[in-house]
Amino acid sequence: MEKVTRDNNIQDSNAVAEFDRLLGIMDQLRVKCPWDRKQTFASLRPQTIEETFELSDAILKGDLHNVAKELGDLLLHVVFYARLGKESGEFDMGKVIDSLCNKLIYRHPHVFGDAMAANAEQVVQNWEQLKTTEKDGNKRVLSGVPEGLPSIIKAYRMQDKARAVGFDWEEREQVWDKVEEEIGEFKCELAGLAKAHREGLLDETLYKKHAQEEFGDLLFSLINAARLYEALYLSGGEDHKGRKVS
Repeated sequence: MEKVTRDNNIQDSNAVAEFDRLLGIMDQLRVKCPWDRKQTFASLRPQTIEETFELSDAILKGDLHNVAKELGDLLLHVVFYARLGKESGEFDMGKVIDSLCNKLIYRHPHVFGDAMAANAEQVVQNWEQLKTTEKDGNKRVLSGVPEGLPSIIKAYRMQDKARAVGFDWEEREQVWDKVEEEIGEFKCELAGLAKAHREGLLDETLYKKHAQEEFGDLLFSLINAARLYEALYLSGGEDHKGRKVS
């Protein structure tokens, strides 16, 4: 069994006792509070998303006081979901934590095993490859990108995951050929759409559909260019000037 040690320089005070206290509070809320009794996985989901964005806002503002507060709110959701899982008989908090620990140990063989990782990029590459070998892991690299992500972030993550397994341009300047190709295809579909509209052709809807698809391809290629040139800031769905990009 792998040996896991604690860093004695990092003081967690009474974190274990406080976590146990939180689990006890959750148990009582689920039994005694009408609102908490009513909640389900589905009803909590929108609030979890909201809490995640509130944490993101606090991080972007450098507001560590609120970072701690929002982390607590998110932790409450983790505990709540675990309680629901326990009630369903599918899982409990112990299983959640045990699965996480096992995953972290398995995906860090350079820390808990004999593998080597010279840099952070190699760690990411190993991580993505190891995910495909797990029993319940993602068998395809891109299958780990959530469907519900905002479109720009989703495109970025898909491209970043592809890069992690070696699928990327050899030189970033090469991306502009693809961008120009997509611009040409989009303009071509727009011209066809204009002609269909002008001449009252029955296939105007088809041209519009094709134009939308080509615009999507163009956006995807531009996001890829922004990724390669580190011109897109996606920590919280905003750029470096705080403008929304999602």
